[in-house]
Formats: sequence, structure tokens, C-alpha cells
Amino acid sequence: MQAELLAEIDRRLRQAFGDPPRPPFEPLELLIRTILSQNTSDRNRDRAYAALRARFPRWEDLLSASEAEVAAAIRPAGLYRQRARRLREVLRRIQEAQGELSLAFLGRLPPDEAEAWLLSLPGVGKKTASIVLLFAFGHERFPVDTHIARVARRVGLWAGRGDPHAALAPFVPRGRAYPLHLNLIRLGREVCRPRAPRCPQCPLRDLCAYAQRREDDTG
Repeated sequence: MQAELLAEIDRRLRQAFGDPPRPPFEPLELLIRTILSQNTSDRNRDRAYAALRARFPRWEDLLSASEAEVAAAIRPAGLYRQRARRLREVLRRIQEAQGELSLAFLGRLPPDEAEAWLLSLPGVGKKTASIVLLFAFGHERFPVDTHIARVARRVGLWAGRGDPHAALAPFVPRGRAYPLHLNLIRLGREVCRPRAPRCPQCPLRDLCAYAQRREDDTG
């Protein structure tokens, strides 16, 4: 049931939005940006990342800087002291493990081993590891952010308890993780909003238990 429903959702979103482009992503850059994005807006993440790279053009410069210097650079992201500590620790562990500041070696590992290695880093959870593996290496991982979790809960794909990655990933149509991930985020931002969702304009309206309840309540 869930596999069929998710396949139909993918089909409809592809019809509504098309398949998003897939530019190349540098793995370490993506990891740092994703850590900065946790619990903040895309705008604040981008401001913090731009300030970070302006202050530290090379990752080696960041690693040799003080925690206070890094924190000052990423202040727009919020939680800047905690994030600065994590970023320096992440880079330190990569340097110690590989002798260089690069995550290219993950592409030579089986996906499960690459995921386990990423999850061993401070501040890296399932969503962050899945983003790096999907976007930078093309592995079949399905990151679940707040938008996707909200849509999945409303449509009835996820009960709202437990790990949404475990609940959704097994049912993602093979080869469709990247476009489905981005299209669900777009749906969550533009249509299935936290407040005042635009159910009448939603391509999933007739599939969605939440939309049906709203119609019944207003009907």
C-alpha cells in the first residue's frame, strides 16, 4: 500500500513540477552547508556559509582558526558557538582519518559503510548523512526534512511516530529518491504549508486524509 501510494505521489509531483535539475555537489562543502542548515532557515544558512568561506577560503584555514573566529563568521546561522565546535571537530576527524580535508573516499565505500562513517561525526544525523550520500554520491537515500515529514503525515504515509526515514525510505521508487525528495519539499513549501495549507490546489488532494478531513469540516 505505501509503495503504491508513494509511487503515485511521485508520478503526480513529477507531472506538476517536473524533475528538478541535478547539478554536481562537492561532498565536504555539502556536509558543511547541511550542518549549518540545521534548525535555521535557508537564508540564514546561506548567509553563514558565505561569511564562513569569505573568512576561511580553504578548509585548512578554518581548521587552524580558533573556535571564537569560526563562531563569529557563522553567527547568522544561530547556535554559532555549538556549530563552530562541531565544524572544527568534523574537519579534524576527516583530516585525521584521511590525511586531507576531503570526503571523496566515501565514494569508494559501500553505501552502508559510508553512511555509518558520516553518522560517527558530531552533529551528523540520519538526514544530514542521507543528504550527502544522495546529492553528492547518488546513493539511494531519502532525506526527510520538516516539509517532507509534514506531507507524509498528512497524506498518511507516516504516523508521526518513530524515525520517518525508516518509515519512508523502503517505499521510495528506485531511482526516484532525488526528484521525489525535492518535489515533496517544494510541495510542502508552496502548497502543504504548516499554516493555511492550499489543499484545493494540491495535486495530492484526493489521496490525502488531511485534505479530506478539512473538506468535511468546512463542507
